Amino acid sequence: FYHMDLYGSKERFDIFPEELSGRGDRSLGDTRRESALSSEKVQHPQEVGYDLEKEVAELAKMYGLDEDREKELELLEGHLEKVERRWPPARTEKAGSQGSIYNTSKSSSSVKDPSQSTKQQGLPDEASQGEKQSKARADDEAESNIWSREGLSSGGISDEWNSQALSEEEEEEEEEAANVFCSTCKIPIRAFDKLFGEHKDHEVAQLPNAVESEKEEIHKNMCKLEEQIAQMENVASHLEEIFITVEENFGRQEQNFEVHYNDAVQVLAQKYEEQLEALGEEKRQKLEALYEQLVNCGRHLDTCKELTDETQELFLENDKAEFMKTSIFFSYNYRLKEFLKKEVDLELSTLPDFEERVIDVSEVEQLMNSINAIPAPCAPVINPQAPNAATGTSLRVCWGLYSDDTVECYQLWYKPVSNERHSEEQAEHTLKVKETYCTITDLLPNTQYEFWVSALNASGTSPPSERAVYVTAPAPPTIKSKKIQSCENAALVCWESRDINPVDSYTVELSKLTDEENDDIITESIVGIPNCEVLIHLQPTQKYRICVRAQNLGGSSERSEPVLIHTTGTCFYLNEDTAHPLLAILDDGFTISCDELENPECDLPVYDNSFTRCIAILGSVIPFPGKHYWEVEVEEDTEYRIGVAFENTPRHGHLGANNSSWCMRHIITPSRHKYEFLHSGMTPDIRITIPPRRIGILLDYENCRLSFFNADIAQHLHTFNSHFQHYVHPCFALETPGILRIHTGITTPPWTAL
Repeated sequence: FYHMDLYGSKERFDIFPEELSGRGDRSLGDTRRESALSSEKVQHPQEVGYDLEKEVAELAKMYGLDEDREKELELLEGHLEKVERRWPPARTEKAGSQGSIYNTSKSSSSVKDPSQSTKQQGLPDEASQGEKQSKARADDEAESNIWSREGLSSGGISDEWNSQALSEEEEEEEEEAANVFCSTCKIPIRAFDKLFGEHKDHEVAQLPNAVESEKEEIHKNMCKLEEQIAQMENVASHLEEIFITVEENFGRQEQNFEVHYNDAVQVLAQKYEEQLEALGEEKRQKLEALYEQLVNCGRHLDTCKELTDETQELFLENDKAEFMKTSIFFSYNYRLKEFLKKEVDLELSTLPDFEERVIDVSEVEQLMNSINAIPAPCAPVINPQAPNAATGTSLRVCWGLYSDDTVECYQLWYKPVSNERHSEEQAEHTLKVKETYCTITDLLPNTQYEFWVSALNASGTSPPSERAVYVTAPAPPTIKSKKIQSCENAALVCWESRDINPVDSYTVELSKLTDEENDDIITESIVGIPNCEVLIHLQPTQKYRICVRAQNLGGSSERSEPVLIHTTGTCFYLNEDTAHPLLAILDDGFTISCDELENPECDLPVYDNSFTRCIAILGSVIPFPGKHYWEVEVEEDTEYRIGVAFENTPRHGHLGANNSSWCMRHIITPSRHKYEFLHSGMTPDIRITIPPRRIGILLDYENCRLSFFNADIAQHLHTFNSHFQHYVHPCFALETPGILRIHTGITTPPWTAL
């Protein structure tokens, strides 16, 4: 074995010329000649090693082997081990006839020893190297003499050894795993074969890349096969449907033929009976006429015979006097003359031939002509409702005929769907159309309708299709403009649905109004709103136009009537459900009044959420953090309470008398106007010299403040510092008859900053 330092130096490539020249099937004589030439190659080991190393480095870089240096060393080391196994070291144990093999191995070793010794000693001694080369030549000559004397025996041994070495080499090559794919030969190979073997000039690729490429190709082919399988399955399914359709058409056609032929036979039988009855009637008439004529002939013959007998009696009378008696003669003569005067009808009263009768088969021909090869059409297939195929009052219904039947027109039925028990009593409407679609109008919004259709041609009517349920779009919602709550950064919009049936969702459309022409451009849409209200984030000091649409399976409704929202300040409305019965809200919706206080606890109707003791009302301010500002215009001689309160503040108490309300109270004493700022029944001692006529209220959630101002003179009156756990509502109360006017939508004045 060679020293491991050899594999990291240039001298490691000195091995490969002998190995390259010795690959494949070679005889021992070739090996002997190569051993003789190896000594000459040893003289320039560095030059040969340099060229070979450069070539190996370029090839390794080209095919990505330079990234794995250990793999390269492993390949080279494996090749060296293979060379040593090909020339086994067991040659020292053999003698006699195997002496030539020993000499050959020794000559090969003579090439390797100088390099090894030089590498170990580190001194390139040229004289010692020359002596070793001379010794190698002498060994080669001795080896040739031995071969000349023992050629016969050594030849047999060399052949046996060669076959053994080749089999071992093949086994080793099979055992060594392939790591490169030859694109030219389409087989996996070793990287060593690409560098030095027969695949040197072939195009190769790394084995993982080749595997991935082949897998991709296989995947593509599998996809194509799956597509073909799906297509064939569809074709097979279609063929099965056609097969079934052919059977159905045959059955219908057979039934059609049977019905028509039965009708034709029935008509012919009826014609036959009619003609036979007429023929019998004609026969009866003929026989009766002949019988009557025969009876008349008999009577005439009897009369003639009687007259003949009388004539003979008169003719045989011998008594002339008796013969000429007037009574007898003249009576006979009269009868004879009268009889002879009568004309005897000797013609037949009727002919024995019957009238030539022709059967009218025009009706039968018409029936026969109606029998044709066109069968009655199959049942159409009505399509499910398509998106945006409905409005509030119309529906577009589509269907298809998945056969080659001839159709002249379609008959469409529809009726509204009802959840009541007597839904079958709904009136059905019918339309005839030529196309496979129809738009039905004059329908109710947000209502389900049931549709089914049949196809018609000359042969008959198809069975009706399966029934499909369509739904019209909802009606436009109605925005509650008086219930809108807004502030500088948001708005709470409420609306109500005009539909009897519930809708799926709502969509709010915003348009920011500017001084430009395109004011109707939708700048934002909020979709999928489940309820009839939405909190919208807006920008301060802007003007918006807001519309609402209702959505269901049928589509979208038309836009509602728009409302305008100004984000200049806080806007709210007064909640009438909380108002005391004595408190009235005027038409503008922001002015409250009280005319009498004689019986605050009166018997007027009281709502569940209304105040019962304090004549008060709550406002519904937007549930949005930030600052909210509004003003209340008061009269100097009116006693009142104004402030904020929680939703659940007691309705049977006074504002400010509990911990759920904060208010400013004005009362008139004989000496002065007294102002209190109440919370939980407590108030600070504050004296206000100028009675305010317009009071500003600032609710600041961020800083946890509730401030009161005299808006006329921009004077701060008082501030409550409280952490509001929930959103509060404006509250207003009158303790004497009077009026309070509330102003909303006001921009927060700058002097309110504390």
